Amino acid sequence: MDRIVLITGASSGYGMATAKAFKDNGDTVIMTARRLDKLEQAKNEVGGDLAFSMDVTKPADWDYAVNLVKEKFGRLDVLVNNAGGGIAIKEVSEFTTDEIDTTIKLNLNSVIYGCRAFADMMKEQKSGTMINIASVCARQCWPTWSVYAAAKAGVLNFSKGMYLEMQPYGVRVSCVIPSSASTGFQSAAGIGETTDKLLPEDIAETVLYIANLPGRAVVEDVTVWGIDKQVNPL
Repeated sequence: MDRIVLITGASSGYGMATAKAFKDNGDTVIMTARRLDKLEQAKNEVGGDLAFSMDVTKPADWDYAVNLVKEKFGRLDVLVNNAGGGIAIKEVSEFTTDEIDTTIKLNLNSVIYGCRAFADMMKEQKSGTMINIASVCARQCWPTWSVYAAAKAGVLNFSKGMYLEMQPYGVRVSCVIPSSASTGFQSAAGIGETTDKLLPEDIAETVLYIANLPGRAVVEDVTVWGIDKQVNPL
């Protein structure tokens, strides 16, 4: 399709799998993450077209991304706000203020910054798709996940409001809500890696499906569970 696609958190997990899915689909793929060494390795593995380091919690880095995309490609067709992390998974009373602020910045603020950064470009194009990655924690509750869940619930509801703002310009905003998968997330959060059946490639295919829908159709939000998961509501 040769669209211009930018994916954050693309050095591993959902982001890397999504980069490969779009590249295999014939799109031009821009990959970003904080660790440039790991990102370059991922770019080479999936055949990405451009990779650069950015901290999604810093608005200045988003300004740089917009200017770079504008200079090199002149447009952006798909933005995938995937970057995120657990930071700390524990009872709220045990959180430091810095851990709370960092969790919210990384998982919610970064999505708002990203959509804000590329909103004007997509408005001018009168086209584009923004896909924000949340978590089942946005809709379900487990102990020790409260702060992370608050941020991801914010992503879901922000996406709904952002879509209403962008809809008049022909721009779509969707939210993908994945269940847990073995992506390295759990290890980074210090809680041990899982053996979940859901794979990063499953989320990547969901993101690609949303982006490939005709412009007349939009997915508001979609939840993707692994077949081995079960939630019994209170």
